[in-house]
Amino acid sequence: MKRLLALVMCLTVLMPSTASATPATVHSGLPRPTGRYAVGRDVLELVDHHRTDPWVPEAGARQLMVSMYYPARPGTGRPASYMTRAEAQLLLERKAPDATAPPEVISGLPVHARADARPAPGPFPLVVLSPGLTLPRATLTSLAEDLTSHGYVVALVDHTYESSGTTFPDGRTLTCAICDQPPEGGPAAIAASRARDISFVLDQVTGHHTGWRYAKLIDPGRIGLAGHSIGGAASATAMVADPRIRAGVNMDGTFPAAVPPTGLGGRAFLLLGTRADHAPGRDHTWDRDWPNLDGWKRWLTVAGAQHGSFTDTPILENLLGVPDSAELPAQRAAEITRTYVTAFFDLHLKCTPQPVLDGVSANNPEVAFEQPLPAPRIGYERHHGDASAAAGRSR
Repeated sequence: MKRLLALVMCLTVLMPSTASATPATVHSGLPRPTGRYAVGRDVLELVDHHRTDPWVPEAGARQLMVSMYYPARPGTGRPASYMTRAEAQLLLERKAPDATAPPEVISGLPVHARADARPAPGPFPLVVLSPGLTLPRATLTSLAEDLTSHGYVVALVDHTYESSGTTFPDGRTLTCAICDQPPEGGPAAIAASRARDISFVLDQVTGHHTGWRYAKLIDPGRIGLAGHSIGGAASATAMVADPRIRAGVNMDGTFPAAVPPTGLGGRAFLLLGTRADHAPGRDHTWDRDWPNLDGWKRWLTVAGAQHGSFTDTPILENLLGVPDSAELPAQRAAEITRTYVTAFFDLHLKCTPQPVLDGVSANNPEVAFEQPLPAPRIGYERHHGDASAAAGRSR
C-alpha cells in the first residue's frame, strides 16, 4: 500500500529505470558511477543582487559557487578537477592539520566528471545537494557523480562563508566566517539561510532568465533536495519554504528547527543517519519531527557509520593516511549512501519502484529500517534549546 501511495504521488508517467546494475569499482579513489550515463560538469558563479550576504554584509550581494552535473555524451569534454589547490589547503588546515601530505593529494584526486562535455538529450529531474558546515561542496562529489550517471542533473552548492574555503573565478578563495563563532540564531539561522540559497539556485537554473546554458535539460516539475549534516537539516526547512521541491533527504543532520505540525504537504522525506547517533531515542529532533513528516517516509540507520561516512571524507582520509576510526569502510559507506539516496529519488522523481526501500535487504545488512514509537513531547522544548548540542551534530 505504501508503495502504491508513493507512485500515486508521482505526477509523471511510470517509466523503466535508466540505471544499470553495475557494481561500484573498489579502489582508493572515488568509486566509479554505477549508472548508464557519462557525467558532464559546469561550474557557475551565481550572484543574488536582491540579498546581502548574511554572514559578511560588507561583502555585498550573496555570491554562490555551484557545480552543475549533467548526463553527458560519452567521450566528450576534458577531465574535471576535484577542488582547487587553495580549497584543498584550507580543508587540510581545518580537518587534518597534522597530515603531512601536500594539498595536491586532495586537489588532484581523479574524478569521473568531464568539463564542457556535450549533454545527453533530456529532460532530467534535478537534485540539489547541500554539504555540511565547514565542508566544501566537493566532498559530495561521489554522490553527485553517481546520481548524474543515473539520469539526474545535480546542482552541488557551496554556501559561501560556511565552508573551509570556496574559490571564485577571479581567484579569490573565501574562508568560513561562522564555523568557529556561530551566528546569532545558531544552526536554525544557518538552515534558514541555506533554504534561501537553494531557492535562489532553483530560480537561476530553472527560471525564465536562467543562469545556466543547459537549463533545458532540467524538468522543473521533478526537483529533489539532499544534504549532509546542517545541509540535510536544511532540506526540510527549504521544503517548507519552497513547494517546488518534491522530495528531500537528511543525511545525519540534527534538525535545528522543528518540522511544522502542518508537515511538508505530503511530500516524501528520507532520514539516513548513523546507528550510533540517530537510532530512535538518540537524536530527540528526529524523534520529535518524525510524526510531522506527513508523506512517504523512511528512517534508516547505518551500523558502523560515522558522521562523515555519507560524504567523501573517509576516502580523503584514506588518501592522506589518516587512521579510519569508522567500522564501515570508506568504499562501502559510499556504496550504501549512493544506493539509498538514488533509490529514493528514482521512486519519487521517476516513479520507478525500488524494492530496496521496502525493508531490510540481505545485500545491505548494515542498514536498519527504524520504526520509532510515538513519544511524549514533554521536555522537548527544553532540550531543543540546547543550540550548542544541535550545532555539534549538524556540522
